[in-house]
Amino acid sequence: MSLQIEFEQNRRALIVRLKGELDHHTASAVKSRMEEAITKGDVKHLVLSLKDLSFMDSSGLGVILGRYKQITASGGKMVVCDTNPAVYRLFELSGLFKIVTIQDNERAALSSLEVAL
Repeated sequence: MSLQIEFEQNRRALIVRLKGELDHHTASAVKSRMEEAITKGDVKHLVLSLKDLSFMDSSGLGVILGRYKQITASGGKMVVCDTNPAVYRLFELSGLFKIVTIQDNERAALSSLEVAL
């Protein structure tokens, strides 16, 4: 299975929705598309919605950590939302939740960034 990526701009927050599998086959394309969307748009914050992400490996964690560093370097925040149990467990094991905020859904994520709908 491949990966689909969808972008939506909400004020200065970029919502990125991933659907499919984020692994070593798709990580490079996701990384470049997210970097481009962040630098092209007037993006300060990033919301990463993983509701339809069925699988993620360490390559995916690297992509997410890289975007976290990119966003925080310019004073922004990154929030992850809608994780399924397997992806949540991977975040837990990797320690990523110690630095990245998690919310239940996109609305809560946007509210936590103070750019609510």
